[in-house]
Amino acid sequence: MMCTAAMLLVATLAACGGKAEKKPGQALASVNGQEITVLQLNEELMRANVPAARQEAARKQMLEALIDRQLLESEATKEKMDRDPKVMQAIERAKSTIVAQAYLQKRVGTIARPTATEVEEYFNKNPQLFASRKVFDMRQLVLASSDVTDNVKAAIDASKSLDEVAAWLDEHKVKYGRGQLARSTQELPPELAGKLLAMPKGQLFIIREGDRSMLLSINEVKDAPVTLAQATPQIEQFLVNKKNKEAAEAELKRLRASAKIEYLGQTQAPATAAAPNAGAQPAANPDAHARGVAGLK
Repeated sequence: MMCTAAMLLVATLAACGGKAEKKPGQALASVNGQEITVLQLNEELMRANVPAARQEAARKQMLEALIDRQLLESEATKEKMDRDPKVMQAIERAKSTIVAQAYLQKRVGTIARPTATEVEEYFNKNPQLFASRKVFDMRQLVLASSDVTDNVKAAIDASKSLDEVAAWLDEHKVKYGRGQLARSTQELPPELAGKLLAMPKGQLFIIREGDRSMLLSINEVKDAPVTLAQATPQIEQFLVNKKNKEAAEAELKRLRASAKIEYLGQTQAPATAAAPNAGAQPAANPDAHARGVAGLK
């Protein structure tokens, strides 16, 4: 996908400053003389990951969106907005990102599909995700984080159930909402899942998510095992992503080792080079309220 995007960008840049070249691919529409082609439409559909069942309807919507974009681009060009320094900087950043990703894709190549042995080994090493998978059935009260004052925390600490907390909130006119949610050990960071498994039924804990906080209690913990056959597609994708990430990190390490990198002015070299983010598993927040656990989503 990145290679296709890079090719499109190169074609666009090549056309700048001279007579517009005819775009490759069968034309689907013409907007003031500018063609929109099958190639462009297919690229948009691929980027959107449209399911096969919705392809036909999506093609019509995407074509109209491309027409709208072409109209806006033409007007922006007439007003010379494509020469605005901020716009030019954004274009250069996009170009740099596309070229860098295309290089990594070429160097990393096609990662071999994990073997059945590798998949089974990962399955057996992570029983909490599969064979011994649990599902936490929880009740919750949702409050604005700004309303979680010291008085509210004290009320939570003094209460034995969500209903007692709800009664206190009603009495003190603190707004909240009720709800239920379920999360499996497969969805949670291992540290957080371990803490929840160790909690007795009904224990209260609070989770902060930006401007809202959730007070929860575990209603029930259910066994929900997953078989090797059911888990195989997910494990395969995880292992492919992991190998891609490791290959990218190895290439960056090689390039850094052979490059002359100087940090200028007040800029300080980081303790370690930042590695590309390839879906690393989030960690639980250690700075949770005394009776709480943060990190659940």
